[in-house]
Amino acid sequence: MNAKFLAIVNPAAAGGRCGKLAPAALQRVRQAGMDVDTVVTSRPGQATVLARSAYARGVRNFLAVGGDGTSYEIINGLFPQALTGDRPALGLLPLGTGNSFLRDFSSRGVEHTIEALRNHNHRSCDVIRVRHTSGELFFMNLLSLGFPAEVGELTNRRFKRCGELGYILGVFTRLAGLRHRAFPHRHESSRQWDRRPCLFLSFSNSKFTGGKMMLAPQADATDGFIEYVRWSPVGRLQLLWLFPRLFTGTHINHPLASRAAVRTVELDLPEPVNVLVDGEILRLQCQSIEVLPGALDVWV
Repeated sequence: MNAKFLAIVNPAAAGGRCGKLAPAALQRVRQAGMDVDTVVTSRPGQATVLARSAYARGVRNFLAVGGDGTSYEIINGLFPQALTGDRPALGLLPLGTGNSFLRDFSSRGVEHTIEALRNHNHRSCDVIRVRHTSGELFFMNLLSLGFPAEVGELTNRRFKRCGELGYILGVFTRLAGLRHRAFPHRHESSRQWDRRPCLFLSFSNSKFTGGKMMLAPQADATDGFIEYVRWSPVGRLQLLWLFPRLFTGTHINHPLASRAAVRTVELDLPEPVNVLVDGEILRLQCQSIEVLPGALDVWV
């Protein structure tokens, strides 16, 4: 494996805060003994192009300097070619808004990653592949349909600069127009198509989303499974009452919630819908979701 690291920096992450903090963080990585080249993105999607090009040149160690969206773009530059080539390794310098994935392993953020790099600690983590009518994509945090996606769309459009508070503002704003939709799907634990309306569906590889919300408390990024969470329809006042439990993960014990550890999911969506994927909002007509066990080494 090539010992050189490529740090892909998204200076716009966290409303521009990442651009100010990244140089000092990368200097600390170099002081820990890492040989690091740096490239800086200037537009959405560029991290994918940079990672794909670097992988083709033989780079195998990457640092995502930004938030969940930055690591998402890098992963989509590494895959699917990494499935048949050398395994890549990704380190996370969480200087973005959500920084959700790393919270499964530590609350110390940059400090934890630098320590992992210094001690050569990395773990094989799962990646999840989504096939949709226009192609495929890859993620390592979560994909949600329904309420979280609608909240994410509104947050990105109106409250992005508010950081973690922005997601909470999006939740309360979306409550006013709460609606429930059906997202026909089935998985190996229940082969019947589920066409019932719901509050949301979530397919998680890690526990957290939106920063500190524990949407899938039983998810494990190293177990070879997707954590499937479904919430049945719920009224505005009841959802408001349940909202604080999203931060502790105890919402999953409510009778309206159901979960399963699955490897594959089929979807039969009649049209594209808002999809929340690792902090990004896309319009997709998803067809299938599958786990790729241990496909990526992560410096944790």
